[in-house]
Amino acid sequence: MSAAKPDIDAIVFDFDGLILDTEVPIYTSWCAAFEAHGAAPPTIEEWSAEIGTAGAIDIEAWLVERATGDVDLDAMHGARRVHCAALLDAEVVRPGVHEWLAEAEAAGLGLAIASSSDAGWVVGHLERLGLREHFAHVVTAGEGGLPGKPAPDTYLAACAGLGVEPRHALAVEDSPHGIAAAKAAGLWCVTVPHVLTETLDLSAADVRLTSLATTTIADVVAQL
Repeated sequence: MSAAKPDIDAIVFDFDGLILDTEVPIYTSWCAAFEAHGAAPPTIEEWSAEIGTAGAIDIEAWLVERATGDVDLDAMHGARRVHCAALLDAEVVRPGVHEWLAEAEAAGLGLAIASSSDAGWVVGHLERLGLREHFAHVVTAGEGGLPGKPAPDTYLAACAGLGVEPRHALAVEDSPHGIAAAKAAGLWCVTVPHVLTETLDLSAADVRLTSLATTTIADVVAQL
């Protein structure tokens, strides 16, 4: 006898790389900073330790170690942030996000965000994109001392805020750190990788999609 599909009452989204592709602009701007200082930029494999979490690597130390000369960190960060901001301005909401939000709201599902980034970054982008109003709760690392992923705390806080048991929530993630956090918290998890995470081990997710635009929430729940 096949198991009954789970009752899903809420969708909890990651933010970076999932709703908006901030990951590639950040990585690209750091690679440019390395190259400007005659240094070999971090490979995707090296950088992957940082995706979905924060503070996993000491990128400044890597730059200083690999640079062919002295590094003015203040000047480097200034140039890198300008470059990153220009790249981010060209990004739009990832495919399928609007449709998933509309489907969730039509079905009466709770909506929240669980992110390892800080609140100013996440909320700022959500407001710029016109998406903030869709989410009843935006939970970020550092808020109330919450650790970032792969710790489960942001997901547990998001579910608590929505008044939903984790086993009745579906996480939407793009990275191994995020998947680990969601599963440790007890949520179901669908992963939607991007160019920086598509070659990483995402096998702990319950469902893998190439894009949110390729299917519906109902279809994903039927696969769980």
